[in-house]
Amino acid sequence: MAPTHVLRCCQRGLAWIPVIFIALVVCWSYYAYVVELCIFTIPSIGEQIVYLIFFHLFFIMFVWSYWKTIFSQPANPSKEFCLPKAEKERYEKEERPESQQEILWRAATSLPLYTRTGAGAIRYCDRCQVIKPDRCHHCSACDMCVLKMDHHCPWVNNCVGFSNYKFFILFLAYSLVYCLFIAATVLQYFIKFWTNELPDTHAKFHVLFLFFVAAMFCISILSLFSYHLWLVGKNRSTIEAFRAPVFRTGSDKNGFSLGFRKNIAQVFGDQKKYWLLPVFTSQGDGLTFPTRLVNADVEQAAVTLQPELNKRAAEVPVSPVSPVRESQNRLLSNDQHANNIGDHQADSTLKSADSETITISIESES
Repeated sequence: MAPTHVLRCCQRGLAWIPVIFIALVVCWSYYAYVVELCIFTIPSIGEQIVYLIFFHLFFIMFVWSYWKTIFSQPANPSKEFCLPKAEKERYEKEERPESQQEILWRAATSLPLYTRTGAGAIRYCDRCQVIKPDRCHHCSACDMCVLKMDHHCPWVNNCVGFSNYKFFILFLAYSLVYCLFIAATVLQYFIKFWTNELPDTHAKFHVLFLFFVAAMFCISILSLFSYHLWLVGKNRSTIEAFRAPVFRTGSDKNGFSLGFRKNIAQVFGDQKKYWLLPVFTSQGDGLTFPTRLVNADVEQAAVTLQPELNKRAAEVPVSPVSPVRESQNRLLSNDQHANNIGDHQADSTLKSADSETITISIESES
């Protein structure tokens, strides 16, 4: 027991090494730019003042967003997603997966769940002992279930999810601007030191190395920032980009996409004046998300859904669709006007071998 506890403490301590490394690089870049470049190298006072004003503006926003990304506590599922005590004891005693799923299906009837496992079962975390809300995943590094989990980032020693995804995007944005500004303003003095137009001083090493470091971080951050901007526009997480979420009607990589503007608002909020500030403005509570129905061909749906419906009817009652919350309903009601999308319904009557008729209403977007 003791060695395990010691090992866990060592792991937590080592996890801060990337953050300490970034902090040291940022502190050195501040010294190199303010002292070695602006004070000891740049001769013009006016140029010094302009550079220092913009540098400190970008520096403050970068450090602020980085701080918020690191120290924002990951959001966890609420108590309503925990099994009642009696059901939990029954679940733990059951050895058959079918019986365990029956318990989960009964507990999930009152929960706003739209996603399933790949096999169509209720998503349950045995480690945290909770029914997973939509887009929630268990982080092995944090040892907890995280709402709308995107990934665990070692450079912030935190799990990036619903509570800090906006901060993470702003951290990438301001770190990119910070590095670009340093590289652009240092370039002319880098060339002068490189061609020996300026005398060799103690500032030469700092200026030369500052440009290389800024350019290197620019390249690496630009690719990551571009990728996450694409994810925001599609309303996907990194996990969902690699493994499409599974809904009642099947997997759909665009299942949570509401249109570009609505997708942006999901992360940054409705008020644009707060978009560039590292303050929490994301929509929703992280437990439920507006969804669109999976686009499916009617004949294909008949083949795919018929065995699943027959099997589900024989085992356990199908969990009814929970009503969409008011905030979700407002978002969905505006989609038709915002995205100019017309919805239509097609009713398809499917007949099974025993002459039972099941009518399924499938909505699709044209």
